[in-house]
Amino acid sequence: MIERIVIIDNVDPVSFYGVNNSNMHLIRNLFPKLRMAARGSVIKVIGDDAETAEFERKIKELEEYCSRFNKLTEEVILDIVKGNAPSEPKQDDVIIYGINGKAISPRNANQALLVKAFRENDLTFALGPAGTGKTYIAIALAVKALKNKEVRKIILSRPAVEAGEKLGFLPGDMKDKIDPYLQPLYDALEDMIPAVKLKEYMETNVIQIAPLAFMRGRTLNDAVIVLDEAQNTTVHQIKMFLTRLGMNAKMIITGDATQIDLPRSVQSGLVQALHILRGVPGIGRVEFGKKDIVRHSLVQRIVEAYERHDKEEMKSHPEQMTE
Repeated sequence: MIERIVIIDNVDPVSFYGVNNSNMHLIRNLFPKLRMAARGSVIKVIGDDAETAEFERKIKELEEYCSRFNKLTEEVILDIVKGNAPSEPKQDDVIIYGINGKAISPRNANQALLVKAFRENDLTFALGPAGTGKTYIAIALAVKALKNKEVRKIILSRPAVEAGEKLGFLPGDMKDKIDPYLQPLYDALEDMIPAVKLKEYMETNVIQIAPLAFMRGRTLNDAVIVLDEAQNTTVHQIKMFLTRLGMNAKMIITGDATQIDLPRSVQSGLVQALHILRGVPGIGRVEFGKKDIVRHSLVQRIVEAYERHDKEEMKSHPEQMTE
């Protein structure tokens, strides 16, 4: 009799063990000659040398499946332990599988173009109105690269620009004041990575979410870097950010030039960068439109209504555009 320790460190233990440890109960029944105990990411098993070795091999196969699909079902466990190939979802365009095995894939042609542009370029601009999924797809691509060990970390950033609200009047310390600006990035990650694993990534700085100002002086190697809401960067900020790109790193910059919250006298860094970098090799550019909006159908009508209003305002008050 020997004791063997198996570490499952590539998956969320909750997803692996199942609700109320249902998956572990099934695994115990499939290996009746072994005694086992599981705590966190460690499984201890006692039994015959050959049987514990087979147990470890099957657990690693289950871990690999769970890591890929973020889900482990009774049918999959039975198939893998019995030596059968488990059934896999048939979707060629899936980027990753999110929480509970939810397939995350492009929902329109421009989202598919963003996936292609990311694959072919080290710097990609994703431009367009709110609700087109450009940030969501960008983060999914970053998570995929991390899971595939193509990079060692993900860095997500946003400029902390006030859209009609005053940052200084928000309660709490600096982190409390800044976090509301970064919440959309947290929301996307929580949809793709199990909570326990996400917390581990955040605590070990594998995933870093920080305001744009925190990027100064850094060289970002072995990472996917996403800058969201880039239309609210200044000329100096975006130049600083673009020059952070290090070795084996990719950058996605998202923004909407029609939603600039900077003071009227301050030029958007995104607008200038798009002009300066047009035609530079290695830089991709994908432009989303109103028809690409994948939120509630009402969002598209709201965007169109505001565009009509802005055009009418320009016609009736042209002098405001020259101030």
